[in-house]
Amino acid sequence: MAYDADVIVIGAGLAGLAATAELVDAGRKVILLDQEPEQSLGGQAHWSFGGLFLVDSPEQRRLRIHDSRELAWQDWLGTAGFDRAEDHWPRKWAEAYVDFAAGEKRAWLHRQGVRIFPVVGWAERGGYDATGHGNSVPRFHVTWGTGPGLVAPFARRVRAGAARGLVDLRFRHRVTALSRSAGSVDTVSGEILAPSDAERGQPSSREVTGAFELRAQAVIVTSGGIGGNHDLVRANWPERLGKAPERMLSGVPAHVDGKMLGITEEAGGRIINRDRMWHYTEGIENWNPIWPRHGIRILSGPSPLWLDAHGKRLPVPLFPGFDTLGTLEHIMRTGHDHTWFVLTQKIIEKEFTLSGSEQNPDLTGKSIREVLARARSGAPGPVQAFMDHGADFLVDRSLTSLVRRMNALTDDELIDEAALRREIVARDREIAHPFTKDLQVTAMRGARKYLGDRLIRTAAPHRLLDPKAGPLIAVRLSILTRKTLGGLETDLSSRVLTEGGEPLPGVYAAGEVAGFGGGGVHGYRSLEGTFLGGCLFSGRTAGRAAAGAVA
Repeated sequence: MAYDADVIVIGAGLAGLAATAELVDAGRKVILLDQEPEQSLGGQAHWSFGGLFLVDSPEQRRLRIHDSRELAWQDWLGTAGFDRAEDHWPRKWAEAYVDFAAGEKRAWLHRQGVRIFPVVGWAERGGYDATGHGNSVPRFHVTWGTGPGLVAPFARRVRAGAARGLVDLRFRHRVTALSRSAGSVDTVSGEILAPSDAERGQPSSREVTGAFELRAQAVIVTSGGIGGNHDLVRANWPERLGKAPERMLSGVPAHVDGKMLGITEEAGGRIINRDRMWHYTEGIENWNPIWPRHGIRILSGPSPLWLDAHGKRLPVPLFPGFDTLGTLEHIMRTGHDHTWFVLTQKIIEKEFTLSGSEQNPDLTGKSIREVLARARSGAPGPVQAFMDHGADFLVDRSLTSLVRRMNALTDDELIDEAALRREIVARDREIAHPFTKDLQVTAMRGARKYLGDRLIRTAAPHRLLDPKAGPLIAVRLSILTRKTLGGLETDLSSRVLTEGGEPLPGVYAAGEVAGFGGGGVHGYRSLEGTFLGGCLFSGRTAGRAAAGAVA
């Protein structure tokens, strides 16, 4: 039987594009399949903020951030917490990825035209000891152009390959099975879906109009995770994070359904670390949704008062931006799915950014003028739109009235205004002198010692009840599904492994479906900025390995 291509790549997200681009460079013929229409090329990466984990970068050095490969590896190990026998390959992938981030990653991207915003963000700050979770220094580099700016060079390389006759782009092809016609997995079969003019991210038709069967010497699975499939998220929810939320928002489109995980497992691949996942706790309902249950994450500076559903402050060090999964675990043990930010107009103007390319038109559009406009008074335009239209935002001059509205929004009298007022007044007293026992106040003051935070991310400490800083703002926060940290186990050549630890002949995997490398390169937690980079690194690895393996 003749082959239809040298390699079939399943999934046209960032990992699939990176793999295909490498195959094109090697002169291999590729069929790139995706169940969505062409307008969704680039997958989830298009919607991202474009954050990249880099180590000892020129951007860091210009801001007097002293970073090193050794410090980054210390932070990765403290964050990942590798503790299972099946962490063998994930740990090897982690070390290779940190070497990549501290080595050629930036130069490799720069050669393709990717540029970096000059202010480095400080995500996942931890707040424990030196060997615990978190970034010791700022490492979150934002792509100039956000997600679309990162997708663009790889999409160009793939389309150039198509123009040369090396890439056959087949959208609306949904894979349902992988099988063997010889010794290796060489056959991909599935359904052809009806053409769809649905805009990027919107649900597309699932009407089946035909079937297909294709053969190649190798198959690379780059189909993404499970974040759009809430049933699968709940089925894999770990006990350590408490009971799964009854209500969740979706940080990814509905087509991120995780089905290729099961299909590859049926073909002989091994899935590991199913219970490791990465969901955000600062989700808000999108007032202008694109996909079902569309949520947006607030990227906040360290100043908002974070309260549980009963109006009690979250424990140290669960401040905004410090420990995502630690916060999730605490929330799920309170018996409620939601929490609150309470802050001032002065804080929201300086500290609130919304994650996602569409929520940052200045960065996405590469407009220096619009970026500089963030320094003007007033909340950024997208944030103001949520203040005006978002169901989760409450603005009031009176704390008494604000609490009344908070209770009305949840239809439950959970918050006692007198108790919350005592908490806020006590916190405000800590602002009045240069000393404090409130570690959040210490964190706020420490953040402002970093130039990047002082310029655009952290407001000058002030009393929440100071009328001059008002009005007061309360934001209801929900759990937002996002990333799958476990996945198909792969060796350092991205070959999918079987239950016996041997390579599944002909099958490779990259990106989120492979836990961003090895079946769980992050372990239990992420340092942030590592998801897009993980797609690129594992996709590049898979493409190069498959190119070298085919005749």
